[in-house]
Amino acid sequence: MAIEANRQGKTTVTTDKGAKGPRVKKTVKPTAARTAVKTPPSAAPVVAPAAAKHVVAQVAAALAESGRGLVVGIGGSAGGLEAFEQFFRVMPADSGHAFVVVQHLDPTHESLLTEILQRCTSMRVVEATDGMPVLPNRVHVIPPNREMLIAKGRLQVGLPAEPHGQRMAVDAFFRSLAQDQAERAVGIVMSGSGSDGTLGLRAIAVAGGLCLVQDPATAKFGGMPQSAVAAAHADLVLAVDKMPAALQRAVQSPLMIAAALTAEAASVVASKFELILSVLRAGTGHDFTQYKKQTLMRRIERRMAQHLLTDIADYARLLQQQPAEVKALFRELLINVTSFFRDPEAWDVLKAEILPPMLKGRADDLPLRVWVAGCSSGEEAYSIAMVLRELMDEAHPLLRVQLYATDLD
Repeated sequence: MAIEANRQGKTTVTTDKGAKGPRVKKTVKPTAARTAVKTPPSAAPVVAPAAAKHVVAQVAAALAESGRGLVVGIGGSAGGLEAFEQFFRVMPADSGHAFVVVQHLDPTHESLLTEILQRCTSMRVVEATDGMPVLPNRVHVIPPNREMLIAKGRLQVGLPAEPHGQRMAVDAFFRSLAQDQAERAVGIVMSGSGSDGTLGLRAIAVAGGLCLVQDPATAKFGGMPQSAVAAAHADLVLAVDKMPAALQRAVQSPLMIAAALTAEAASVVASKFELILSVLRAGTGHDFTQYKKQTLMRRIERRMAQHLLTDIADYARLLQQQPAEVKALFRELLINVTSFFRDPEAWDVLKAEILPPMLKGRADDLPLRVWVAGCSSGEEAYSIAMVLRELMDEAHPLLRVQLYATDLD
């Protein structure tokens, strides 16, 4: 794809051979990397052997002690209470994870949500207060008529800026959760009307966290789950009673085990991880060693889950034996999550400090050529075009720009 701004201020867009073309109206292109995966209704649950259960217990205890468990944000609206109750009845009380419940509540009435959820779990359930630390094996509930965020592992609770009915409380909390906890963040969208939670899940996905969505067919109100599924941000689409098992599998992941247990375990995981990248490079010709490790591991774990594998060594052998799985993992790693002017601070630096010196004194007949590699669905390329257009309007009306955008897929 090429975008060219000429001297008359017109912008033309062309597509190079093999490209899929500009999709400026489409912010996120669903790909295999974020395609929702449903558990077949007829599939029998996979029961871990005694040894595996012992490892899970070890990991959960180590995570709780070290404070490195997952921080699970759960959002819902209409019909969400029933889903919350179902979830906490099944969720083990000693998982080592912390839970934060964000529900759309009537701002004019006192909430009984804390008391109701306490009947469903032996974990301590508390109404959140400003500055409260988020602790493992505890459920933190948003108060009515409040907005809640998380920063440095503590909840920030205050009066909302938007009027009731216009608030996106789940999105706001999920975005802060992604920024604060990165790959330790889990976002769960349950029953509710509207689309709150969809953009927040996207932020968690970008940060390398885990995204779960209630199967819309099981939700009392399917708006919020359907929106999240349609946006292709869900790692798993499940009935609520299946979600605790999915979180337990996340604890069994090689990444979590290596972080929580011994240096020896971490060494084994690292060696198998490098083997997987080597097999991938040999099978596809592409080197992923500079990708963010947590994101890579999350994608590998997703493929392992689809093959009902919990040992990274088993998955490494599978890759060596099945070339088709190498291609499937490659597709999984081509993560197309982007947005206009993503990372605003970087764009401010680009416009104020980088581009002006490049353009100062530049001859009018010398075009400025820009290449955007890994352009996904094109938002970054168009963002650069807009920045350059602004600079042209301000001081360089005759500047000629050629902008090329490419991607592996």
